[in-house]
Amino acid sequence: MYPLVELATGLLFVACYVEFGISQATVKWLFFTCLIIILTVTDLRVRLLPDVITWPGFAAGLVFSAVVPPNDGSAFLLSVRLFHWLPPERLLGVIEALLGAAFGSLMLLGAATLYKLVRGREGMGMGDVKMMVMVGAFLGVRNAFLTILLGTLLGSILGVAVIATMYARGTGRRLAERASRRGLGTAKQIRWVIASKYHLPLGTFLGIAALIIVFVFSSFSIDLAPGLR
Repeated sequence: MYPLVELATGLLFVACYVEFGISQATVKWLFFTCLIIILTVTDLRVRLLPDVITWPGFAAGLVFSAVVPPNDGSAFLLSVRLFHWLPPERLLGVIEALLGAAFGSLMLLGAATLYKLVRGREGMGMGDVKMMVMVGAFLGVRNAFLTILLGTLLGSILGVAVIATMYARGTGRRLAERASRRGLGTAKQIRWVIASKYHLPLGTFLGIAALIIVFVFSSFSIDLAPGLR
């Protein structure tokens, strides 16, 4: 895994330079890339998104947004339409970061709460919510929404594929047969339940989605602000 992680890191660093050149934005996205790689790989390996990464990452997102704001227009519209006042540019960037952090985390928390109410069990951990606090601070409201949308879509597609593969390969066959003999259901039903309990690392897919958003939608985000201002 280590050579693959090192290779991916190097390629993403090159992508930052190609996309943003030598600029303040490059420093911001290099730092963000490092954080995302750590979280993505850690969640994939041990199903953990450490607070020691997400909370300092959130603070870093606020600092970077004062210099290179998300520029999605949310803070601009909120300030002008509700308060009829336009803050200084650096403060506007920080507000955009705070709005992104709040929106991303609350949206994911709402989805987790709804899943628990419907299914009666935890669908995701609070680590994913904290990760979106960090991601939202870097990306802003619109791109935090796109990150969740794309990340959950990727996770759903791969999740269905993994569950179907596990079922087709006969995962849990012996356990299902023993349970079936005790009258707990048919072996096929029990095997499907076992396969469907597989826990996918949502943080990994959110990380992949966040990187896609940075490199695919970055130009749109940067060009949007001058038109608003």
